[in-house]
Amino acid sequence: METVGMILCGGFGKRLRPITETVPKPLVEIKDDYTILDKQLFDFKNAGIKDVYLLAGFLHEKIEEKYGKQYNGMNMHYVIEDEPLGTLNAIRLGMEAIEDDNCQFVIRNGDIVSDFNLKRMIEYGEKSSLPVTMFVTQLHSPYGIVELNGDKITSFKEKPILEDYYINGGIYFVKGKLDFGEFKTGDIEKTLFPKLAKENNLGFYKENNLYWIAVDTSKELESVKKEYENKTDKPWGYEKVLIYTEKYLTKELYLKEGFRTSMHYHKQKDETMYILSGAGYIEFEDGKEYFGKNDSIRIEPNVVHSIVATENTVLHEVSTPYLDDTSRVVEYYSRKDGEA
Repeated sequence: METVGMILCGGFGKRLRPITETVPKPLVEIKDDYTILDKQLFDFKNAGIKDVYLLAGFLHEKIEEKYGKQYNGMNMHYVIEDEPLGTLNAIRLGMEAIEDDNCQFVIRNGDIVSDFNLKRMIEYGEKSSLPVTMFVTQLHSPYGIVELNGDKITSFKEKPILEDYYINGGIYFVKGKLDFGEFKTGDIEKTLFPKLAKENNLGFYKENNLYWIAVDTSKELESVKKEYENKTDKPWGYEKVLIYTEKYLTKELYLKEGFRTSMHYHKQKDETMYILSGAGYIEFEDGKEYFGKNDSIRIEPNVVHSIVATENTVLHEVSTPYLDDTSRVVEYYSRKDGEA
């Protein structure tokens, strides 16, 4: 069954003005020549989605001008809401525009930037017995908190993860077209979803300890820009330069479960990988070396290898300082100019 992607792009982005007076919120850049919507479409591409419906309104012509009918191997469709009547109406119009009833959907808010594993969420949703699966993640307190004991403050914690609480991550997997019932307008999170939850028809997919942000204010935009200063999204996750000197280079790599890097080698770079979390293996031309949390693996120059994640994995790669010393032998994902 085909999975169709939908992105809600119709908001005014009032709290990001004056930027959003002339630029629709999804086209706000999070790094040079890389927008919020670029990131979301990159995720769709690498999850195998081929048809994308952009549910647009305000300044929709600028979105259409940028992405056209084909973008990065995906078919682009536009459903324009003449009057903003909430996310439920936009999704309803999007589903009405699709003639094929034998499809499933990934629907996401147009202001979310996250490293979550969309492919794994789709697989999870397909196996679920429930019609709708919501991505949830742990809530990070927007403020520092204090711990109390009797009449004293005993400690301070700076913006901790509130482990007992989860938030709606703004991404949904839906099996088939939704029955909106009596609901015509309003936000789907306040209308249909509470009804589905009451009927025990709303499931969840969760991932913790990952980057997630809704870019709604200037403060959040500056936060995501800072995150992307030395970060490059990859089909398999991301790569972030942590330290780069004349003597050595340290990168952080995040690999999503079920993904792998290209088969490649380094002509000069001698590297050691330190596994911070997750599990997987390094595939060599003559075998495999498995790894788990706290393991370290050295890769000498000219050794062909690929990193494979069997769980979401974070590792630090410490090496000699040759930033662009990578020769690819086998590519597992399509590439285009400017793509990681």
